[in-house]
Amino acid sequence: MVADHSDSSEPAIDRLFSHSETVRLVNWRALSGAKSAVILCGFVAVLSFVTGLSNLAQPTVADDGPLAAVLPGGPNVVSFTGVLLAFVLGALVFGLGRRKRLAWYLTVLTLPLTSLLPLTAFQTTDVPLLLLVLLTLPLLLVNRDAFDRRLELSSLQIASLSSIVGVVLYGTIGTYAIRDQFTGIDTWGDSVYYVVVTIATVGYGDITPLTTGAKWFSLSIILFGTGAFTVAIGALIVPAIEKRMATVFGNMTPSELTLLEDHVLVLGYSDMTDSLLEELDDETDLVIVTPDADAAATLTEREVNVLTDDPTHEATLRDAKIGDAAGVVVATHDDANDVLAVLAARKLNPDIRIVAAATDGQHVDKLEAVGADEVISPVEMAGRLLGRSILEKPSTESLFGTTDDDAS
Repeated sequence: MVADHSDSSEPAIDRLFSHSETVRLVNWRALSGAKSAVILCGFVAVLSFVTGLSNLAQPTVADDGPLAAVLPGGPNVVSFTGVLLAFVLGALVFGLGRRKRLAWYLTVLTLPLTSLLPLTAFQTTDVPLLLLVLLTLPLLLVNRDAFDRRLELSSLQIASLSSIVGVVLYGTIGTYAIRDQFTGIDTWGDSVYYVVVTIATVGYGDITPLTTGAKWFSLSIILFGTGAFTVAIGALIVPAIEKRMATVFGNMTPSELTLLEDHVLVLGYSDMTDSLLEELDDETDLVIVTPDADAAATLTEREVNVLTDDPTHEATLRDAKIGDAAGVVVATHDDANDVLAVLAARKLNPDIRIVAAATDGQHVDKLEAVGADEVISPVEMAGRLLGRSILEKPSTESLFGTTDDDAS
C-alpha cells in the first residue's frame, strides 16, 4: 500500500487527481481542438440557413460577387442552395460529434459550397458567413486525425441504401430516354423531379405518361421505389431503436458521451464503488464502465452515468472519452482485469492520472509497474483500521497510514 501524505482536509478529488501543472489563462490546444471545429460547423449551418433565407425574402438580390457571372441560375438559386446546404451541414455536425470519418470528408466538401452564396451576392450580410467558413475549414483540416471512427453499416443497410440509389438512377435514365412518351419532360432535371414525386407517391399531375409503355415504366418506379424506401427505413430505424433500448439497460447515448469533459472514469463496479460515488459524485462528473448489465441498470436508475461494456477494451475507453477525462479509478475487484484496464487506459492517455485498488496486497507493485500512479489496498487499509481501533488510536490518523503530526 502506498502512503499518501496529502492534507486530509482537501477535497477527495484534489487529493486523488491533483496536478502540479501551471494553469494557463487560455488553453489554446482545447480552443483549437476538434470540439471547437464541430461547434463552428454548427454555427456555419445556422448562419447559412439564416443568410439564404434572408436573401430569398428579398424581392431582388444583388449579384456583385466574383462568381455571379459563372454560376447558373443567379443569386436566388444560390440562396436556395444555401438553405438546403444548411440542413445537410446540420446532419453532418451530428456525425462529426460522433467523430465519424465519412462525416469529416463530406463536411470538407460541403463547407466550400456554403461560401458560394456570399461570393455570388457579396452583400454586407453575407460577409460573416464567408469569414466563418474561412475560419472553420482550416480548423477542421488541422483536426483531421480526431475524426477516425468508421461508419459501421450492416450489409442490409448498405444494400438498402444502394437499392435507393439504383432505383433513382434507373428511373432518371429511363424517364429521360423515353421522354417523348411523357408530357413536361425535357431535361435531366425534369426526369429527376418526376422520379422523386413518383416514388413519394405525390403525383402533382404536371407530368403524365402518354403511352402504355410509359405507364408500365412509371408503375415499376413506384413498386421498386416504395419497396426500397420501406426496406431502408426498417434497416436504419430499427438499429436506432435498439440503441435506444440499450440505454434503458444502462448505456449512455452517443450524444451524452460527446458532452463528456474533465470527468472521472471508474473502470469496474465492486463493493467500494458506492462509497466512491458518495465521495466524488458532488465534486465531479463520473462515468462508470462495467459489463454487469444488472448493476448498470441499477446505477442508471440512480442517475449515474454508466457505459455497459468491458473496461479493459480500448474501444470502450475511447467511447467513454478517456482522452478528455481528468482521471481514472480502476476497481474491477479482479486484479488481473485491473492490470489490463490500467494498460489500456495508459496506452490511450499517457498523461492521465490513474488510481487503482488492489484486491490482493501482493499485487500493488504489479499495478504500479503497468502504469498506475497510485495503488491502494482496501484489505490492508481495513486491517490497519481494525488494529488502530482496538488500540484506541486517535481518530485524526489518516486512512493512508499517516498522522497529522507526520504530515506536518
